[in-house]
Amino acid sequence: MQIEETGLPGLKVLTPARFGDARGFFSESWNKRRLQEQGIDLEFVQDNHSLSVQAGTLRGLHFQAPPHAQDKLVRCGRGALFDVAVDIRKGSPAYGKWFGIELTAENGKQLLVPKGFLHGFLTRVAETEVIYKCTDYYAPDCDGAVAWDSCGIDWGFEGRPLLSEKDAAAPRLADFDSPFVWEG
Repeated sequence: MQIEETGLPGLKVLTPARFGDARGFFSESWNKRRLQEQGIDLEFVQDNHSLSVQAGTLRGLHFQAPPHAQDKLVRCGRGALFDVAVDIRKGSPAYGKWFGIELTAENGKQLLVPKGFLHGFLTRVAETEVIYKCTDYYAPDCDGAVAWDSCGIDWGFEGRPLLSEKDAAAPRLADFDSPFVWEG
C-alpha cells in the first residue's frame, strides 16, 4: 500500500497495489494489520455505497459531529469523481484549507478522511459509484453540512452541480461553528 501525505494533518491518500492479468485485477483496499504497522489504526464499523446517475452530481460537504464523528476511507468503484476534504478543526494550522483528488475506478486511489474534516465529491462521469468505510455508525442527530461553494474549492466544473435539498440549504463556512477542536 502506498501512503501519501496531503499537506493537511491526518489526511492521506492510500493507493493499494493491484495485481492484474487478462481477467482483470485483484486489490486489497484495506488491511488493518498492515496499516497499523504504518501508524494508521482505525476500526471501521460501516461500509457505504452510493450511485450518482448524472455527471456533475455533488454530494457534500458533509460531516458527522461528536460523539459520533467518523473517519472515512473513500474510493471509486465505477466511474470518476473529484473527492474533497476541508479541515474544520478549530485551532488547526490548516483550518479552512482543502485538498482535492481525482478518484477513479482505474487509478484505485483512496482518500483517508479523518474526523474533523468536511467531505464531499463531484462526479465527473455518469453512473459513478462511491464506496466508503466509516469508523462510527450513521447518527442522524450528528449529521451536518457546509455549503459546497463557501470554502474556495476549485471543483473544476462549469455550471451548477446537481445538489440535494439538504446540501443546497447548508450554511456557509464563514457562518459555521465547528464542533471539532484541533488536538495536534
